[in-house]
Amino acid sequence: MDLNSIIGIIVAVVAVFGGQALEGGNPGSLIQFTAFAMVLGGTLGAVLLQSPVRQFVLGMKMSRWVFVPPRLDAPAVVEHIAVWSAAARKEGFLSLDSHIEGIDDPFVKKGLQLVVDGTDPLVLKRVLEVEIDTFDELHRQGARVWEAAGGYAPTIGILGAVMGLIQVMENLSDPTHLGAGIAVAFVATIYGVGLANLAFLPIANKLKTLIARQVLMREMLVDGLVGIAKGENPRLIAGRLGGYVV
Repeated sequence: MDLNSIIGIIVAVVAVFGGQALEGGNPGSLIQFTAFAMVLGGTLGAVLLQSPVRQFVLGMKMSRWVFVPPRLDAPAVVEHIAVWSAAARKEGFLSLDSHIEGIDDPFVKKGLQLVVDGTDPLVLKRVLEVEIDTFDELHRQGARVWEAAGGYAPTIGILGAVMGLIQVMENLSDPTHLGAGIAVAFVATIYGVGLANLAFLPIANKLKTLIARQVLMREMLVDGLVGIAKGENPRLIAGRLGGYVV
């Protein structure tokens, strides 16, 4: 669980509602279901129109990474590569076949299988780099779903504000309806800007950071597997991969 994300959400919500209270306003006035539904629904519709189904679904699935990010244990990967390297150097590439059975990650399994099959190091590197590029681009498309939402939300909030002001203008003769119209108008703008800058854009940026870390881990793995395929010294491989660990 990423406590940073939870703390960030709590701090943001408390800052907004606490600021309203400190200014002498009623925090409850910021809760307007009509404005919220208008902004969220409009933003959702715009994102659905822009994004292919696969990209949208992936973006939604990736959102859980904000609270439960993928586990990335670089020292453990270096340790595994060191073990594989030592085994390959002593007993040959075929000895690594027994290590493949206990691997769950398809990328790692494929890379190790290529080593076992005696694939040329340059070919091995080229094959795995294609997979890395595909992984990177596919998941960045998912992150762009949230980035797009962050771009549309403020504009939808302004649209809600204009609609609220239209309602106000239509009911100038009836003061009892003015308060609700003005509230929806201004709160819609708050929801649009707030959701964009306190939720959608931070989520997009965090996903991009997590994707970059996963790509780095895969590049480290490729570096190690290529070293094994070249028959390099296990200590040399482990020392070089230590530069990836931060």
